Amino acid sequence: MSEIISKLKEANLLGRGGANFPVWQKWEAVVKNSDPEKYIVCNGAEGEPDVHKDEYIIRNYPNDLVDGIKIAINEISAKKAYLYLNHNYYNDYKDILLASIGNAPIEIIEKGRGYIAGEETAICTFIEHGYVSPRQKPPFISDAGLWGKPTLLNNVETFYYVSKVDKGEYNGKRFVSIEGDVDNSGTFEKSIDLTITEILKDTNNYPDFDFFVQVGGGAEGLIMLASELDVPLSGCGALKIFNTKATDIFALMEYWADFLNCGNCDKCVPCREGLYRIFEMIKSRNIDKEKLFDLFDVLEKTSFCALGRGASGPFKSLILKLNFEKYGKEKH
Repeated sequence: MSEIISKLKEANLLGRGGANFPVWQKWEAVVKNSDPEKYIVCNGAEGEPDVHKDEYIIRNYPNDLVDGIKIAINEISAKKAYLYLNHNYYNDYKDILLASIGNAPIEIIEKGRGYIAGEETAICTFIEHGYVSPRQKPPFISDAGLWGKPTLLNNVETFYYVSKVDKGEYNGKRFVSIEGDVDNSGTFEKSIDLTITEILKDTNNYPDFDFFVQVGGGAEGLIMLASELDVPLSGCGALKIFNTKATDIFALMEYWADFLNCGNCDKCVPCREGLYRIFEMIKSRNIDKEKLFDLFDVLEKTSFCALGRGASGPFKSLILKLNFEKYGKEKH
């Protein structure tokens, strides 16, 4: 085991893209692959609405981000690395990043269109061919990613912390994006051991009204009630707070449905048709709960990729936790 992989293992650094997979294991899998041609992707798509933690890192710590990518290039002997940025980050920070990259074999790529363009296999397809389309897994990209070659993909925050681990500066923290009905929105670096309640209080964002939280992003993040927040934040470091009494939950669900419907790739029937029917039903406010949950079930079991399989999460958690029938009767 190499020095950097040993450091990543000792630090117990987990990926910050949402899956919480141990970074050292992902790196070691690519290192051990016998194919001599290997690639790296830094995912800066950050497609979840109201999440800005990767942007915060790109804007404030471009050198650390690029240093983390360079460490990976050296570790896996990568032929090339790609820094994959959403449209706004590409326009706003490309020159800053190029200055940090210098002569390193790192190319900045502007993200493809749609929410699904941030999924790892869709990224590979876009870099190769210029269009967005997810691929079946397995094979996983650590075995067959870009051009069928072993590919290491981590997100912006992960590569930033790789640099910190290598320098002995990693302090067991993570970045958290906090938005919504709060007084002190923004991106904060906090200990991974803090509970969600503690994070909100520590950032002066704990509401004094009845509220619920979308955890993990403004599209597929799950809904949690105030009574459920005494747990550490896992997955994508994003919290969006909603004032329960001031929030029209039907308008919120319509926003999710429209975003997901427009952001899918149209490749598979369950996702293409299912998301459209969900949007249609919610927009009309004529919601048949049994039919809606049947659609969720089909999406979860038969969608080609993670977008469709995870699309039901915010809707189901909101409907089940906020007493959908009672709320609906009162509002309409």
